[in-house]
Amino acid sequence: MINISILLGTATPFKTHSDQLCKHKYLKSKRVLEEEIKEIKSVSDSLQKELATLQNKAYQLEGIHKEKEELCRKLQFQCEESEQDSARLLQQNKKSEELLEQYRCEIQEFKLKHRKQRMKFENQLHQLIEQHKNLQSVFTPKRLPDEIGNAENIKSQLLSAEQMKLAQLHCLHEELEEVKKQKQPRITAAEVQGE
Repeated sequence: MINISILLGTATPFKTHSDQLCKHKYLKSKRVLEEEIKEIKSVSDSLQKELATLQNKAYQLEGIHKEKEELCRKLQFQCEESEQDSARLLQQNKKSEELLEQYRCEIQEFKLKHRKQRMKFENQLHQLIEQHKNLQSVFTPKRLPDEIGNAENIKSQLLSAEQMKLAQLHCLHEELEEVKKQKQPRITAAEVQGE
């Protein structure tokens, strides 16, 4: 007898229990795969977002790195300039100290020379006084005023020479003080640079 449902096409021919199991396994596997694909897509989206975030951070860090390099170059340039200024100031200080030492030596020499001249002047003055004491008995009272005038004139000349030497000593002392004043701001500037 022919099955009417087969003729009408409403029934699946040769449908067995194993076919149904296969179909059931297929649908179940399909659902599992769809879930896995959905999960993988979700993970992929998360990784894409994380990658974009990391790329953005990397770009920002690269910008910061460039800024730091530029700042480092500027600081290195300033450091080199400071070293050059310091070397120049040290050279100037050395020259100033040498000049100062030269002035000290000149002043010492001048003082020694002045002391010798003063001693010589005192000896000459003492000799003149002694001579005048001895000559008082030799010369007449009329010539005594002339001799005294000559002695006073010599004394005046020697005093003028002494005053001139003292003025020279004073000028040298003022020059020394001026050099010290010029040296002091340079030393202060070097100390500020060092700090």
